Amino acid sequence: MKDKKQHCRKTSYKKVGFDLKLLIIDQIQNGQISVNHASEKYQVSRSSIDYWLKKYSTLEQKKRGMSKKDEIKKLKERIEELEFVKDFQQDIIADMELITGVDMSKKSLPKTLADEIEKKKQDRLKENG
Repeated sequence: MKDKKQHCRKTSYKKVGFDLKLLIIDQIQNGQISVNHASEKYQVSRSSIDYWLKKYSTLEQKKRGMSKKDEIKKLKERIEELEFVKDFQQDIIADMELITGVDMSKKSLPKTLADEIEKKKQDRLKENG
């Protein structure tokens, strides 16, 4: 008996446009279809889809990302905002401690914050005479 060699049939794939690539990536990322199913449905190799997914995620990161300069500026603005909130909260605590006579900050806050509040209280007392 002679064995007949069966030729491996290489699947031929078609060229895929950018819009279809985005559609496939979107469906995969939303969990609508798997990479294997997309490969069969759209006649595209799994390795191509994996490549698109990798490239698309890099593209999305670049879109969402900002330049270092802009990122630093945004972080500085956030620091200023948080400093303002911290000062406001410390002012309230200092006022409450002066009104009630109870040192809440020394009991429940880290020493550095408690010291800052104590300084604010002293400043308030000097202002009020």
